[in-house]
Amino acid sequence: QVQLVESGGGLVQAGGSLRVSCAVSGRTFSRLAMGWFRQAPGKEREFAAAISRNGDSTIYEDSVKGRFTISRDNAKNTVYLQMNNLKPDDTAIYYCAAHSDGPFSFVPRRMADYIYWGQGTQVTVSS
Repeated sequence: QVQLVESGGGLVQAGGSLRVSCAVSGRTFSRLAMGWFRQAPGKEREFAAAISRNGDSTIYEDSVKGRFTISRDNAKNTVYLQMNNLKPDDTAIYYCAAHSDGPFSFVPRRMADYIYWGQGTQVTVSS
């Protein structure tokens, strides 16, 4: 049973920083490409960032590029999303997701590419 557990969400003022984490169990972590998605109130879930199995490739949604950084620690089975210069529009539930057994440098961005999902962690940015 693959489990993804997010943590690190919270309330932060605009311009501040936050790091959310996703701990993975039940699957060899190095076989998983990982992604972060987010869902704001009243909106559809959208892609934020993703990282390949080997960590060499990353992609970002345009609105977070230059502010967010995705990384992974394969020794700790954990993927991170460092969020800097946060804006009220970043307020959302942040979900991590995993894509299994793709090519080493594959970085999926479609929700349909991910088969395992966490429960989400709330990030609220006040103005």
